Amino acid sequence: MPSRAVAIAYGLACHLLFALGVGTMIAGMASGMGHGFGHGLGTLAAPWGAVADGALLLQFPLAHSLLLSRRGRRLLGRLAPFGLGATLSTTTYAAIASVQVGLLFVAWTPSGIVWWQAGGWAFAVSATLYAAAWLLLLKSICDAGLPLQVGLTGWWAVVRGRRPVYPPMPYRGLFRLCRQPIYVSFALTLWTVPCWTPDQLAVATTLTLYCLLGPLLKEKRFSRLFGREFADYRARVPYVVPWPRPAARRPSP
Repeated sequence: MPSRAVAIAYGLACHLLFALGVGTMIAGMASGMGHGFGHGLGTLAAPWGAVADGALLLQFPLAHSLLLSRRGRRLLGRLAPFGLGATLSTTTYAAIASVQVGLLFVAWTPSGIVWWQAGGWAFAVSATLYAAAWLLLLKSICDAGLPLQVGLTGWWAVVRGRRPVYPPMPYRGLFRLCRQPIYVSFALTLWTVPCWTPDQLAVATTLTLYCLLGPLLKEKRFSRLFGREFADYRARVPYVVPWPRPAARRPSP
């Protein structure tokens, strides 16, 4: 059927773009956003390189948040033929986010300035922490629902001829420690790199700020979707810092 063929094509494109986006991100930050295979290939002269880098850096959080809004979801619902837009919206969203990430790290114009490059035991420690942060991010994504996060939910539902089944509100695994473990883990990947440059500092600072502010929009959406369940969860679990909260006092008899 045409709808299944479209869904499979969307799925293959989504997962390929996802792998390329994550791969360029890992390599790009490991090199401090410098030149290298698959990343930092921009060659614009000053000051246009810095201007282009700023635009690349801002397009990810702005468009990422816009597509999660009601207007953005309506737009995603129109980006597939045969009336499949709504069903494939999670797949389309993951694909667009992957393209955004890939553009950020592939089209970046490096400054050419290196402040610090880990070597010897420092490189071993930094590389271990960097890998651990990425593993923590993978764990967070799995706890949130891996099929939804990587775009599998939408296209696989079309192939099976069923409605998409979305995961319940996440509260297990790392979500027991803080409400936004994906954003916390991603922020950790930004600051555990083995090479520091002005480029990496700009990326780390901007995207960390997004990791602190962006989830506020997500929590508003969760409040609408899950109501009292999310309100109770928010009262028990901290926002980003996994610090235990004091137990609520019970009223005396």
